[in-house]
Formats: sequence, structure tokens, C-alpha cells
Amino acid sequence: MTSISRLSGITAIALGAALSMTAGLALAGEKTISADQISRALQPKQPITRGLSAGAQQVDTAAQAKEATFINSLRNRSTRSLSLGEREEVAQLAATKPKIDLEINFDYNSAEISKASMQAVQELGKALSDPSLKGSTFVVAGHTDASGTDEYNQGLSERRADTIKRYLTEKFGINGSDLVTVGYGESKPKDANAPLDPANRRVQVVNMEVSKTAAK
Repeated sequence: MTSISRLSGITAIALGAALSMTAGLALAGEKTISADQISRALQPKQPITRGLSAGAQQVDTAAQAKEATFINSLRNRSTRSLSLGEREEVAQLAATKPKIDLEINFDYNSAEISKASMQAVQELGKALSDPSLKGSTFVVAGHTDASGTDEYNQGLSERRADTIKRYLTEKFGINGSDLVTVGYGESKPKDANAPLDPANRRVQVVNMEVSKTAAK
């Protein structure tokens, strides 16, 4: 693979990877999504404890506390400081969390958001400003397709995640410590059967459902 194939104009990424298994909100094919739709898609899931034994509830509570401790340990960390093990643990936890797809375009061979995509990012900023999401920790995860070297793609995915975080903090006043950025390069394609598909070029936003005080 070479990075030359990447230099073909504006590169597109999709922000998010569908809702969690139980959310069921179909947004595929929509070019613009409102802040209200994003906010509803990212709402924390209600815990299901009815019918569980006291022992099972204790195990569930302990698991949630362990998860909260891990996520809180990533707050205020730079994207590049996360180890491979930490990135994999984030991905495993994010698999069951609320998330959403937005299409974001970046300038050619760049981590700069294109003018055409500003509205989508602004809608995301409005959504994350919703009081109902206040206190949640969000993961912003960058992904690329398989063109280019592994090293190049890893760096590009991290820069794009950082760009989204910087825009949200500077333009909407989102607390930077509420946004955990991580890059996966080409390692976690949305469509593994088509590694060069533009759908694999995305930044995923996930509500980790962890508050600042959850681990205290």
C-alpha cells in the first residue's frame, strides 16, 4: 500500500458507526442530521436490573465501577499517549454504547474539516451541548481506509479525531476532558470486505455513559 492513492481530492469520513444494538434509529442515507436527532441517538441507556439477584446486581455494579475508573483514567490524555491495549479496551467498551453516523469531509490529504461539512460538525456541537448529555464522557475515534501505510493511517486517524475535539471545545465550549480521542488507523474497518471503501474513513463518536463522579 502507498499513500499516493490517498491524494485524490477531498477525503470523506463517516462520523460514528450506527447506534448500539438496542437503539434501532435508522439514519442511513441521510445527508444532514439535526442536533436533536444526534442528541436522541446518544442518550444513555437505562440500566436493566429488574429480576437480577442481589449477587448479580453487585457484580454488575462492580463492572460499571471498573469501567468508569478506566474511562476516567483516559480523561485529559493526549491521543497519541494511549497504548495499543488501552485503544483495544476502549473499542471493546464502545461496542455496546450509543453512537451515531455523520458524514464529515476533510480537505485533501488533511485533517482540516471542509467547509461543506461545517454544518454537520455544528449540529454535533449543539447536540453535545444538550443538558441531557451533560456529564457524559464521549469517545471520538478516528478511522481510515486501507490505502496508505499503517503508520500514516494511524497518524491521520489521530489528527482527525483531534480536529473534531478541538472544534467542539473552541466553538461550543464542550469540556475537553469530556472528550477522549483515540485513533485506529485502518485496523477497524466498517466494511472489512471492502478495505478501500470510503465508508471506512470515519470518526466515531460514542457516549461512554460515564460521569465525572462515577468512579469516586
